Amino acid sequence: MADTEPVEEIEAPEKDVSKNVNSRKDRPTHSTHFGDQDFFDETTDEIGDATWAEVCQTCCSHDAQEWAYILFGLSLGLFFLYFFLVGLELLGTAAKIVGGCTAGSLFGDDTNPFSGLMIGILATVMVQSSSTTTSIIVTLVGANVVEVKAAIYMVMGANIGTSVTNTIVAMGQMGDGNQLERAFAGATVHDMFNFLAVGILLPVEAATGFLYRITEAMTKNAEEGDKGEKWAGPLKKIVSPLVARIIVANKKVIQYVAAGEDGDGNTIDSCDSFYPVQCNGTVNKENCGRVGLIGCDKETGRCPFFFSNNATQNEDQVSGGVVLFLSLVILTICLVGLVTVLQKLLLGMSTRVIYKATNLPGIVSIIIGCLVTLLVQSSSITTSTLTPLVGMGVIQLEAMLPMTLGANIGTTFTGLLAALVSGKVAALQVALAHLFFNITGILIFYPIPFMRNIPLSAARNLGKATRVFRLFPIVYILVCFIFIPLLFLGLSSLYTQDSKGYTVLGIFITIIMVSIVVYSLFWYKKKNGASKLYDCLIRRQNRTQTYKDLPDDIEYLKAEVERLKGHTGLEDEEDKEGDVEVVSS
Repeated sequence: MADTEPVEEIEAPEKDVSKNVNSRKDRPTHSTHFGDQDFFDETTDEIGDATWAEVCQTCCSHDAQEWAYILFGLSLGLFFLYFFLVGLELLGTAAKIVGGCTAGSLFGDDTNPFSGLMIGILATVMVQSSSTTTSIIVTLVGANVVEVKAAIYMVMGANIGTSVTNTIVAMGQMGDGNQLERAFAGATVHDMFNFLAVGILLPVEAATGFLYRITEAMTKNAEEGDKGEKWAGPLKKIVSPLVARIIVANKKVIQYVAAGEDGDGNTIDSCDSFYPVQCNGTVNKENCGRVGLIGCDKETGRCPFFFSNNATQNEDQVSGGVVLFLSLVILTICLVGLVTVLQKLLLGMSTRVIYKATNLPGIVSIIIGCLVTLLVQSSSITTSTLTPLVGMGVIQLEAMLPMTLGANIGTTFTGLLAALVSGKVAALQVALAHLFFNITGILIFYPIPFMRNIPLSAARNLGKATRVFRLFPIVYILVCFIFIPLLFLGLSSLYTQDSKGYTVLGIFITIIMVSIVVYSLFWYKKKNGASKLYDCLIRRQNRTQTYKDLPDDIEYLKAEVERLKGHTGLEDEEDKEGDVEVVSS
């Protein structure tokens, strides 16, 4: 008995201590658990390998109270996820209303490859949906408004423009530096792949036309047939009824403005041709013969809350702006709620188990990303839903890449469906070119580890940039998706004006831009520019933090001075002056 008592006294404290540790350094196994204070310090290479038995035991071995907690958490998580998807749908719908007229006016057939690429980027950024952009492009090709060769470059641009949505979603995690770094890296790995794929395949296509020739051979014996039926994914059936009660975008306006005429052959110069909105009697789809950017629900015939009879274009765009702001608020609230719920559910779970459950083989991840995107009919929804999970550390960056590649393939089916609806061979050729562009990009960058590491490393570096400049994602979006496309679109237009003056001006501006880029790269690589830029941003961050902490520091110093006065018995200057006046009097 005497020998066993000390053993019991020693074991009990060890169990108590193990329950309270919150760092892998304090665990005998050195394993990291979700919620540890050094959770984000662990790299992918340091994560141990778990067995599927451990995964099943962690997921399925719970008592009744734990199952009730998990069920409640999952229900709450699905609630936030549903309204997160509603927010994304509202964001896309509002963007089509706010930027639809401008996006439609961008499309045209007199474009060179570079301007076609920029048009695809800008149009997709404006309507917040590559599926919408590619569908419009395919429809315009089917209507003989845009040639197939020009359309191929536009869909390349649409591939780049679609990644802006998940980058916006990543900014919802700005409150936590660790999560922002991971989320922004997870969002931009999609961007990096698209930029790299376009950087290689656009000049190859311009020089050889390989996508055009391959798809032309595939559709050579195809015959134009009757128009098919449009297919809507199951997510649209779930989310659209609520969104349609708030606002509905009339996509025909963008298509007609781009084509220059409506379905009846009437000339359309701009969005002004659709205003003012005219409804006779009860406001519904049947009684509203002419509607603008905001339309009515095709399924129910009901007009949404923001639809207004006799509305002007400005009034519709203001309504779209209000919904755009509302969608961002919904996205932020739901993102915070979703992340909080998932953090509570995963609290204490080993990263070995999480990594095992989410680190699927690359080909499986690509298939999953493709199937999910096919179901939700939007690559933006797929990647935007995954981005917060990367920020939390649930999904590693290496697992995010193949899922985004699968999403790229899945979104091409929207164009294929639009081509089948149009019934035109040329439209089918463009849709197939979009599919083979993404497949070719994947074959170049994913199978070989060295090539795969290029977009991964670039995304990691962009994520690290948020450490020294918290507003870097905003600058990144403005520069990469708005400023540079507008600059290059304006520059490329100078070469298509059939004017020697404009051509010479374009050459002059091109030389200046190339010189600036070359010097910047030389300064960055050879003149220690990287460290200078980093030191500058660190100084700026420290200065900002100093200004932020200054009021608290002053209050702390005041309290310390008062404490020292009380300890030493020193008097204030005012008290001393008062004593002198009393003595002199």
